[in-house]
Amino acid sequence: MCPTEPYVLSGGKDKSVVLWSIQDHITSSATDPATAKSAGSSGSIIKQSPKPGDGNDKAADGPSVGPRGIYNGHEDTVEDVTFCPSSAQEFCSVGDDSCLILWDARVGTSPVIKVEKAHDADLHCVDWNPLDDNLILTGSADNSVRMFDRRNLTSNGVGSPINKFEGHSAAVLCVQWSPDKSSVFGSSAEDGLLNIWDYEKVGKKVEQGPRTTNYPAGLFFQHAGHRDKVVDFHWNASDPWTVVSVSDDCDSTGGGGTLQIWRMSDLIYRPQDEVLAELEKFKAHVISCTSKP
Repeated sequence: MCPTEPYVLSGGKDKSVVLWSIQDHITSSATDPATAKSAGSSGSIIKQSPKPGDGNDKAADGPSVGPRGIYNGHEDTVEDVTFCPSSAQEFCSVGDDSCLILWDARVGTSPVIKVEKAHDADLHCVDWNPLDDNLILTGSADNSVRMFDRRNLTSNGVGSPINKFEGHSAAVLCVQWSPDKSSVFGSSAEDGLLNIWDYEKVGKKVEQGPRTTNYPAGLFFQHAGHRDKVVDFHWNASDPWTVVSVSDDCDSTGGGGTLQIWRMSDLIYRPQDEVLAELEKFKAHVISCTSKP
């Protein structure tokens, strides 16, 4: 769904990206079938659904609405699509051809930018940063998440990710930016983990204790409560740092799945100096309590 207009994007095994308008359905509902507009007059094809008993009962009641545009540029199945948060005319898609493609409906149905070999395997997911519309995330069967800056991409497909995040041991299935902080995002994968990253932490030195093991750059939280592959998750825009996640547990339990709603402790994402000061205060309070007779 587009965040600014009543538009819908879809992608499929036919290798195409399709743009739809919900408004076309609202308009066509009050339109006589005899005066339904053609694709050339409005960019939308309106067809009346067949009547029951005519051999095609699968169609829903009421009018069906054709696409505003069909965009071809992928060479394999389109796995995911998303709109630019600030424009209803700009969107991007990823597919099994390992390509990331940026589109602009105002300039036609051909790719504006096509990043060849965005990953080393199929791309499963993509998300556009709602707080910084220059940044795009992709997740892949190569077990990694990559971040692209569209200002670094050109129409001939030249462009490299500005960051690579490698903290999964299986294919990445879903990525999504946090609505609470522009540098934070999550990724879920077939390894059953949901990782929370902050790209601002990449390159920063972190003091580690003697029992601390090395972890991927940018990773600061890992939700490991699912039993099998985490197929989808979503940040709660109304409740900061709250996430709902879903796993497909068929392989491990023989059927069913799990939905979890969870929130990480604020000690994890608050500024380090502030957290340490609070913990020192708590430590002093505990010591004073235990020292009393």
